[in-house]
Amino acid sequence: MTEKKKVSIMIFHDELCQVFNGLMTAISLQRAGAEVTVFFGSRGINAVHKNKINHLKCLPDQPEEEQKKVTDRMEAMNLPMPEDMLLMLHMEGAKLLACPLNKEVFEFKNDDFVEGVTLADPETYYTGTVIPADMYLVF
Repeated sequence: MTEKKKVSIMIFHDELCQVFNGLMTAISLQRAGAEVTVFFGSRGINAVHKNKINHLKCLPDQPEEEQKKVTDRMEAMNLPMPEDMLLMLHMEGAKLLACPLNKEVFEFKNDDFVEGVTLADPETYYTGTVIPADMYLVF
């Protein structure tokens, strides 16, 4: 029996397209049989906040009309939104971890996170998740 490949995905942005790409990659790898851990740090922690997840902007550095075009195309393609993808990942067994330091910096409470997200343990996250990973992806 072949051991599952371990994948460590880090999402450090709260820009909708970056979050979408990171989560879609995580789902694809999870469904391909990998053991997936997704870590949300820096501004990426906003992507797992109950009240902020549905307000992420796509291409915030572009004019609003361009942002709207891209968002409208995503909706027309019936693509899942981050909240749906996080639920899929959680239900399919991926680990979803939030950075405890950024939780404190942004003054989040434990119950601010969407279902399935837990805090990473600073004592073991790098030695138990990142170092043994076969693949590292950063978004």
